[in-house]
Amino acid sequence: MRQVYMDYNASTPLSTNVKTVLSYWMDRSYGNPSAGHWAGTEAKKAVEKARSRVADFIGAEPGEIVFTSGGTEGNNHVLKGIYELCGAKPCHIITTAVEHPAVMEPCRYLEKHGAVVTYVGTDSYGRVNPFDIEAAITKDTALISVMHANNETGTVQPIEEISAIARRFKVPFHTDASQSLGKIPVNVNDLDVDFLTIAGHKIYAPKGVGALYIRKTTALAPLLHGASHETGRRAGTENVLFTAALGEACVDAASIDIAKVERLRDLFWELLQQNFPLRVHRNGHPVHTLPNTLHVRFTGITGQDLLQQMPFLAASTGAACHSGSVELSAALRALGLTEQEGAGAVRFSLGPYSTDEDVFAVIEALKQIL
Repeated sequence: MRQVYMDYNASTPLSTNVKTVLSYWMDRSYGNPSAGHWAGTEAKKAVEKARSRVADFIGAEPGEIVFTSGGTEGNNHVLKGIYELCGAKPCHIITTAVEHPAVMEPCRYLEKHGAVVTYVGTDSYGRVNPFDIEAAITKDTALISVMHANNETGTVQPIEEISAIARRFKVPFHTDASQSLGKIPVNVNDLDVDFLTIAGHKIYAPKGVGALYIRKTTALAPLLHGASHETGRRAGTENVLFTAALGEACVDAASIDIAKVERLRDLFWELLQQNFPLRVHRNGHPVHTLPNTLHVRFTGITGQDLLQQMPFLAASTGAACHSGSVELSAALRALGLTEQEGAGAVRFSLGPYSTDEDVFAVIEALKQIL
């Protein structure tokens, strides 16, 4: 049977234009961007062009963009950088109970080193109440970190409302936008955030590259120390090849026909309801959700068993980095699901290369199983 890819929230294929850029720079990116000769100058131009493209994509200034190795580094940089600035003073961080491990694990690490972290809960749709964030703020609060959209359920958080609270209390605010970019509008000024994380492989760039937006008026200690690359904010010679690819990916992601993807997602859900009305239930928020994500749970079968019986299908039983585990994820626990209910959860995430034929193929296969 034809292979079907419905795991775009885990990772995306390279766009055609990104492949072209990678091919072009494969033999031209060997110069060090910090070098003063012709090879370094050419590499530097490629990096700065990419920086401008990333900045344009999210409404930032080029000087506010720092290139990283991906979303995990960006999140670690913000959390540990803010903790470093606290020095000997108490350091309180507010985050949510449904964050990606790239935020949760650094928070747990910092707790071992003296930080106090508050993990705010959500409603039954996995959405945070901004007033719960406000109630958690103390005189020692140094950072609020809330993901823009959940990688598993697709639920979109009320970032603008939370940022208004953060501004009122003069607390720096960070959002991990790895999942929302290319799917819903992301503008750092509209969201009014101080830090924003980008993961390249979620927007049709290679794995191993990302960016971190740092508002020019906001202080942040560096995570990596060495030479003064990225104006002293991230040591290490820039990855010219992947940085150029990320810049191109941002241009491509800005032009995705997300309405087409959403139509396909909605068709998929409609067919699931028609064919399996007593066996399938939808998770996540019905309105505030990513247009490409369909997170459901099947009764009478585990998500793992279901996918094993459909080897042609690439989908996920939970957060991508925990694929194959039936242990309830933080996102599923936040929904209030029992272990039996959560075990039947499957995340289908679509993208611009998804087709009607993909949806029909999955429905037909499910008819043989359910």
